[in-house]
Amino acid sequence: MKASIQLFHEYLTVERNASRHTVTAYVRDLEHFHAWLCLVAESDEVTPDGVDRSSIRQYLGVLAEEGLTRRSISRKVSSLRAFFLFADRRGLREGNPTTGLHTPKIDRRLPAFIDEASVGAVLALPDIHTEKGARDAAILELFYSTGMRLGELTALNLRDINPGALTIRVLGKRRKERILPLGRHALEAIDRYLALRRASGRHSDDSEALFLNIRGGRLSSRSVYSIVNKHIKVVSDQAQCSPHVLRHSFATHLLDRGADLQAVRELLGHESLSTTQIYAHVTTEHLKREYAKAHPRA
Repeated sequence: MKASIQLFHEYLTVERNASRHTVTAYVRDLEHFHAWLCLVAESDEVTPDGVDRSSIRQYLGVLAEEGLTRRSISRKVSSLRAFFLFADRRGLREGNPTTGLHTPKIDRRLPAFIDEASVGAVLALPDIHTEKGARDAAILELFYSTGMRLGELTALNLRDINPGALTIRVLGKRRKERILPLGRHALEAIDRYLALRRASGRHSDDSEALFLNIRGGRLSSRSVYSIVNKHIKVVSDQAQCSPHVLRHSFATHLLDRGADLQAVRELLGHESLSTTQIYAHVTTEHLKREYAKAHPRA
């Protein structure tokens, strides 16, 4: 089974172009399942052929008894499904024991977002007269202007920006490219940052990168997360203050102002419209709250 998991790892990375986070999560789930199988079988190794539906159900039952959430169990089921489908198709075993296996029903969590006034307050926080502040302002503006993901932003290169067309190119999940409109405020913030960066004369280890750290290297995802978290916390007391809050706010505010759901799906890079529809639920819940607060007979 170890060898089969390694082959699956290579398949996800090379053939599917899956993101590093997806590959890591799938492999971690499979290694946990493999360790449990070995424990039950009192053996150092098991084969994919030795797994049947009843053993998978038993495993899921153990996870539930250990207190794992339905969401976590559902993710592990997805990992097992993908692996055994791969194993069946590649002849690593005969048949797929996950066929007909039901995924635990989970409640969809509404994404956290902040209102337009709060976003404006966040965008106004950095000191744009310093290189670091101008960089942070450009990062915040870019997240809210495009709704791109954290990994998409840190991977940006200077050549990805088309100032004349007011667009920016990003590589999303599975390295799918999409061209996003770039707001005037975001472009001005980027230009301001790049001008200060050039004026500093600092050596750059990555001349292609759009955003650099103080040592001249490409800014990491962890650093960008910390920058966004720090600024959102100033204006919001909600628990989640990640870059995804600005992505969620981008989508929610577009729909609030009448944007087409299909257009928002394309901007966000969602494969399925059902993923984007959660933002429609957000706007509906927001309207209900406003109605309850304002209507005299609500």
